[in-house]
Amino acid sequence: MTANLFADIPDELPEEAVATLAASDHVRIERIVSRGHASAPGFWYDQAEHEWVAVLQGSAQIAFDGCSQPVVLERGDHLLIEAHRRHRVVSTAPGRETIWLAVFFR
Repeated sequence: MTANLFADIPDELPEEAVATLAASDHVRIERIVSRGHASAPGFWYDQAEHEWVAVLQGSAQIAFDGCSQPVVLERGDHLLIEAHRRHRVVSTAPGRETIWLAVFFR
């Protein structure tokens, strides 16, 4: 069965929409849809898995603990975040969808 990464996006997004597309014991692939979302103030992700993330549509800024400037991601940009590298989403495009493809692996 086929599916489309740009389909079935909710009209209302009070929180990011996260859908697991595929998963096994060692890898998980997610589609994440943001619309002006950001990490809560003071919150940092510190995950046990590596995360490869690509922005398919929209834009985002990701801050890394200890770095003075956030990384800006535009459509087509991708980034590998090593396990336990503390990071947070500073911003995503306001008023339009930012669609991420995220692959988590050990």
